[in-house]
Amino acid sequence: MSILTQAKLHPSLQHQLHTSHSPILRTAVHCSAATTTKPNPNPNPKKLVLEPPIRRLEPPPPLLPNPTRPQLNDPSLLSTWSHRAWVASGCTTVLVSLAKSITCAANSHMWAEPILAGLVGYVLADLGSGVYHWGIDNYGGASTPIFGAQIEAFQGHHKWPWTITRREFANNLHALARVVTFIVLPIDLVCDDPIVNGFVAVCSGSIMFSQQFHAWAHGTKSRLPPLVVALQDFGVLVSRSQHSAHHREPYNNNYCIVSGVWNEFLDKHKVFEALEMILFFKQGVRPRSWSEPSSEWTEETETTSQLTAQ
Repeated sequence: MSILTQAKLHPSLQHQLHTSHSPILRTAVHCSAATTTKPNPNPNPKKLVLEPPIRRLEPPPPLLPNPTRPQLNDPSLLSTWSHRAWVASGCTTVLVSLAKSITCAANSHMWAEPILAGLVGYVLADLGSGVYHWGIDNYGGASTPIFGAQIEAFQGHHKWPWTITRREFANNLHALARVVTFIVLPIDLVCDDPIVNGFVAVCSGSIMFSQQFHAWAHGTKSRLPPLVVALQDFGVLVSRSQHSAHHREPYNNNYCIVSGVWNEFLDKHKVFEALEMILFFKQGVRPRSWSEPSSEWTEETETTSQLTAQ
């Protein structure tokens, strides 16, 4: 680099007016630079990789905002006349569908197909109960539209599993009975096919009573009716030992609560884990089962006073 300077004397304004000698020194600086480029010693430079920004993921909503331990005389465990009416209407629509299937099968002398359709309905009801149970266990909260009450009830069930054995029959079934009524009633009015009616009757009936099967899975063997114990032992109803695994860490298996026939397949092939990964990468939503179990997931057993009150 080199620097060249030039100096010039210019008379000032005072020199021009008063003929005084006070010159002003002005310096002009000119810079020139020369650069050399050296070869890059690294023949294989690292490539610049641009990664997409990572979205900030919100943690899953808390299970229960203000959990309070339910009491044996809690009104929320009792049945109301509204609950009983919905259960009655649900049972009626299921029985009508079953009666139509039997009647049409007798008139057409066709029995194998309606029976097979009923078996398929029973198996699919177990699968449906698992998918629904997985969804409300892991996503949403009490404020979720339509499903909020069910989500809150199932999440509270993880904290106090014994409460399901204290719920009265209609209290436990009324929510599903309401759904069954609205779905099965139109089918009863327009369909006279024994195969369709057989499938609808068994599938919808199994779904409606799944909460009762669920309650029996939490009961003790000595307190359950012998017929229920036999059906559990034969795998017709979800067993107590199978469902108890759902209430132990990591709380991400054995979701099906009708017969439990799908649980081994779904857990072995990690079907629900795959669905959780898809939702996570597509929507950025974390399931609750990915979080470390907190006190809200920790089961509280019945107190001594509650046990003696049975």
